[in-house]
Amino acid sequence: RVEFGHNMLIASDQFQFIVYHKVIEGVADVDLTEDTIDELYKKYPSLLYSVSFDKGFSSKKVKEAIVSSGKVELLILPKRGKRNQEEQEEENSKEFKKLRNKHSRVESDISRLEHNGLNTCPDKGLGNFKRYASTGVLSCNLHNLGRILINQERKEKDKRQNKHAA
Repeated sequence: RVEFGHNMLIASDQFQFIVYHKVIEGVADVDLTEDTIDELYKKYPSLLYSVSFDKGFSSKKVKEAIVSSGKVELLILPKRGKRNQEEQEEENSKEFKKLRNKHSRVESDISRLEHNGLNTCPDKGLGNFKRYASTGVLSCNLHNLGRILINQERKEKDKRQNKHAA
C-alpha cells in the first residue's frame, strides 16, 4: 500500500485549538522555522510564551536568530546530533523537558485531523488539497469547541444537582 500526500505544518495553543496551519511544498523543515515564528508572532504578538519544534527544524543559525529576535520567551528547539555541555544542560533542564513533553500534543493534533476527515482527500490537485486541509482544521477546532461546551454544561448541571441535593 502506497500513500501520497503533502506535509502539513500545524501549531496549536494550550487549549488544543489549531491556530496555524500550512501545507508544505518541497521545503526543508529547518527553512520553515523562522518563517513560522514570524507568522505566529504577527497573529499573536504578545502571546508567544513558548514554541516547540522537532529536531528537524533545528540549526544553530536559526536558533540564534529566533532567540535574538525576542519574539519567544522559551524556544524548545532540540539539537540534532551531538550536544556540547551547554546544550546538554539546556535540554536537561526541568522546564525544557516539561515543555518538550507537551510537544507530543502535536502528534495528537495530527491524529485528530485524520479522524476529522484528513485521512483521505477525495479531491485532486494541490489547491483542492489545501482547501480540504483548511476544512479539516476548521472541523477539528469546532469539535474541540463542542467538547469544551459540553464539559461546561455538564459541570453546571452537576452544580445545580448538588444545590438541590443539599
